[in-house]
Amino acid sequence: MRVAIVTSDARVYYLATKVLKEYRIPFHSLRVGDKIPFDVEVVLTGEEDYSRVDFPVKVIVRNENFIDELLAKLEGRERFKKIYIAIDPGERPGLSVVADNRVLEVHHLKSPRDVEIILDLLEKYPGAKIKIGHGAKRQRVLMLKALADLLGYDYPITIVNESRTTPKVGGIDVSQVQDIVAAINIGLREGRETSIGELIDAKEPTKREIDDIKRRSRELSGNITISSKLAREVALGNLTLEEAIEKQRRRSR
Repeated sequence: MRVAIVTSDARVYYLATKVLKEYRIPFHSLRVGDKIPFDVEVVLTGEEDYSRVDFPVKVIVRNENFIDELLAKLEGRERFKKIYIAIDPGERPGLSVVADNRVLEVHHLKSPRDVEIILDLLEKYPGAKIKIGHGAKRQRVLMLKALADLLGYDYPITIVNESRTTPKVGGIDVSQVQDIVAAINIGLREGRETSIGELIDAKEPTKREIDDIKRRSRELSGNITISSKLAREVALGNLTLEEAIEKQRRRSR
């Protein structure tokens, strides 16, 4: 009996028991405050009870993925040799966690600035490194600037050539699935390690890039064309296209 479930949360208890039974791992069921038996090596608990459980080796049960961390601790080893948090940049970036060529989890982010989940994953997977695709320059720079504000401009990151990482799904474009599959492929590819600061060093946009952003502002808003100055800020990754449209809308009132 090397595992104990110590929680006051019924959902946590249900998830933990369900997975442990599937893996045929015996366990103790305890209340918070109960004496933990001598043969227990790892305690499973929930986020709310974590600080109340006095035990040196604890695993938080958020979902069924806790089993990887539990098995690693029971085996007395690090979970994986190489872990990558891989990003397919875009308006709604795809994200994957790939460890030793195994996909652990995937996410679809709300926007290029939705980077809090990346911080959570860095904490969840100690030693993980970030990979990012080289495409979608404007959205990529937006995301990197958001990461730089939290991790620093010297933080290491691997840039990956993402050519042919995005597949056709069922012969048609299905963006959410495509973004996630692309993120998985980016996680499996080799790349060049550099720093966030180097990748943010954006060049002055061309007239063609400016005109394309202005065209997209009309498509997105229906009737608003942002100024060349605002389009430049979008191209440099200082504004999202939506923010630029809103600024232009306010100016036109």
